[in-house]
Amino acid sequence: MSETTALLVGESWQSLQFDIKGFDFFSRSTYHEAIDPLRDALEANGVGTEYIPTTRAASEVPMSAGEIAEFDVVVLSDVGFNTLALPPTTFDDFEQVPNRLQLLEDFVQAGGGLIMVGGYLSFQGINGKANYKDTPVEDALPVTMQSYDDRVERSDGVTPIVSEASHAIVDGLPEEWPALLGYNRVVPDEDAEELVRVDEDPLVVVGEHGEGRSAAFTSDCAPHWGAPGFTDWEHYDRLWTNLVNWAAGE
Repeated sequence: MSETTALLVGESWQSLQFDIKGFDFFSRSTYHEAIDPLRDALEANGVGTEYIPTTRAASEVPMSAGEIAEFDVVVLSDVGFNTLALPPTTFDDFEQVPNRLQLLEDFVQAGGGLIMVGGYLSFQGINGKANYKDTPVEDALPVTMQSYDDRVERSDGVTPIVSEASHAIVDGLPEEWPALLGYNRVVPDEDAEELVRVDEDPLVVVGEHGEGRSAAFTSDCAPHWGAPGFTDWEHYDRLWTNLVNWAAGE
């Protein structure tokens, strides 16, 4: 069996801070990546990965079907619609280029795997700024998105419960998982399978699209929603490896 390969896109950000000291002020910036828990989990279990941070995604996410087809699965995590829809060649140089959201939907139709992981710039996201509603990516995923800010913030923690224990993705995982601190609220499509719930909402939803497979994991793979109790969970690696391998058709 050949190694599953996954393109991981997202999970990075830059912060700009202003410090004011009386009459004077100065600014400083920091750069952050939160891909390590997911990437380490996959690579430790035989899944090959390539990582494109959110900060480089506008220019580096593949612009052709052939380039995307080099991977078995694409994972989008905390990277919004605008970053994929507005490559620099279009926004700055006014060039007509392929629609990467349509390329992703075509990729799944042709047999590829697509996973969206929740966050402030996933699904609809904070203030609706992720903005994947009514796009080809939503068509490819097994869920229907809200038309507005879809975040559910749970500072008190919310415990995921497996609702379909027979599925390969949750095979060998306990019924109850460590608490999460929030998620994006979506509605499973009629022909989708809901595997895990948080309160009355879905956490893991999977389905088929054309010849391929897709999945929605509506919380985060890293902090803050993916609290340390979750990212350090003894079954974290198995969960994500199962999910990616299933999406790849394994």
